[in-house]
Amino acid sequence: MSFTRFAIYYLPPVGAMADFGAAWLGWDVVSGRAVDHPDVPGLDDVTMTPRKYGFHATLKPPFRLADGTDLAGLRAAVAGMAAACAPARAQGLGLSRLGRFLALTPLGDTSEIARVAAHCVRAIDGFRAPPGAAELARRRQSPLTDRHEALLQRWGYPYVMEEFRFHMTLTGRLSDAEIDHWARQARAHLPAMPTPFVLDEVALVGERPDGRFEQIHRYALAG
Repeated sequence: MSFTRFAIYYLPPVGAMADFGAAWLGWDVVSGRAVDHPDVPGLDDVTMTPRKYGFHATLKPPFRLADGTDLAGLRAAVAGMAAACAPARAQGLGLSRLGRFLALTPLGDTSEIARVAAHCVRAIDGFRAPPGAAELARRRQSPLTDRHEALLQRWGYPYVMEEFRFHMTLTGRLSDAEIDHWARQARAHLPAMPTPFVLDEVALVGERPDGRFEQIHRYALAG
């Protein structure tokens, strides 16, 4: 399989949460295959936007490989990064409204999770090709603060470091009239939430030629 972009994700371990996410979005990022939705009218439409990414939280946003680098080198770098990074935990996970969409977000102190994300961003940044003019223009379609712009210029994405917020997306953009309905539907299908929530693995994923993301390898955090 050839990939056009790469990213570092948190993916839930094999089990009820991973199964829920794959079915809810209709795409299993681990196996790289489509999955049938539960019988919920309208679910296919509201999950269309996040489907291609799979059920995940982004730690290192998608990037193209820099000239002179390759997947073998990237895999080795991610393995080294994970070996040097300690796991993180938070109180748990909960369903949240983030602007116009729904996601699972950590409860309680999230500083340890932010530490892992920052480590992922920094440690393999030498493999990231700078964003092109079209990508920069697309990022700037949403209003950016001066700090967001600085982060975009330095790391290729405006919502990293202190602007990072761990989230596992469940829907695309919803209208105000839809949000309560889809929150009820999500709660009805969610498995038991982990308490505490432990982030002790990261996954290298790639964007396939069809635009969907697929797991390449998973790495334990062992620092």
